[in-house]
Amino acid sequence: MSPLATEPAFQRLLAAAGQAPSVLNTQPWRLKAVRGEFAELLADPDRRLRVSDPRGRSLHVSCGAALFDLRLAVRTAGYRPVIWLLPNTGEEPRLLAALRVSPYGPAPSRTRELYDCIGLRRTNREPFSERRIPEHVLADLRQAAACEGAGLVMLGRCASAELLEHVAIADDELSKNGDYLAELREWTTSGRPRDGLPSYVQGPGCIEDPAPVRDFGTHRGRGPVHFESRPQLAVLTTAGDGPVDWLRAGQALQRVLLTATVHGVSASFLNQPLDLRDMRRRSDPHHRRGHIQMILRLGYGPAVPRAPRRSAVELKEAAA
Repeated sequence: MSPLATEPAFQRLLAAAGQAPSVLNTQPWRLKAVRGEFAELLADPDRRLRVSDPRGRSLHVSCGAALFDLRLAVRTAGYRPVIWLLPNTGEEPRLLAALRVSPYGPAPSRTRELYDCIGLRRTNREPFSERRIPEHVLADLRQAAACEGAGLVMLGRCASAELLEHVAIADDELSKNGDYLAELREWTTSGRPRDGLPSYVQGPGCIEDPAPVRDFGTHRGRGPVHFESRPQLAVLTTAGDGPVDWLRAGQALQRVLLTATVHGVSASFLNQPLDLRDMRRRSDPHHRRGHIQMILRLGYGPAVPRAPRRSAVELKEAAA
């Protein structure tokens, strides 16, 4: 039976999409079933970050990650997902992707592995161990990005140190922007729940400079926290820097993160320089190796709790 044919089957798709990572855990997407024949992934404008994401880049990346989870849910149901990105933005600007399904037989074992990791994946802002990621795992992560038309570039010691300096400089500049801080507090401050959800799960502050994680101030008073001496950083790149590229980046990001979860590798993000670039409404200048869409910190970290999620009712868009 088609994964779009019944309400329980569609709930399975909603549950998979709802586990995707998103900027500040905004989960800015909704899903609509149309006549039981195809599904539409729509942006949720009420959950767009107006200050830090004026171009909508982070929203598209987040929705792309949800789209990848939808693809996995369809494929593990024995169907092939056929995707159209931005199919009709002239009439419906919220419509980011349309998905139709066709029977296709059992899913490959790796596809099932990735699907099984949807609920296990976490953004981990805790300190990681000094253990280095083996080359065969890094190769698998690079291949995961390439499968989605993106690139994953692992940075060496010098490049990582330089990028951390850029992160620290951007973080310092953002800390002086009152509108940015207000938006950050709206979505992250403990005791100020959004949509009835508890506050977004955050990582600890860091006494080192530059810090390998963002400090959203929710673990104050826990004492000095020492992060790994050599953070393992990577950048996710795309050939272009427009809405379709951002959606592809989100799908690549989630494939990389789920592949990392298969290998027991944790990840968090260091996107302050990208936030600052977006707030200035600048597109990324062309680079030989692509346009940077995400900055990742990878390693081996402790178990962390799941961030709160919207209910299936909230994620479902009513049919017209």
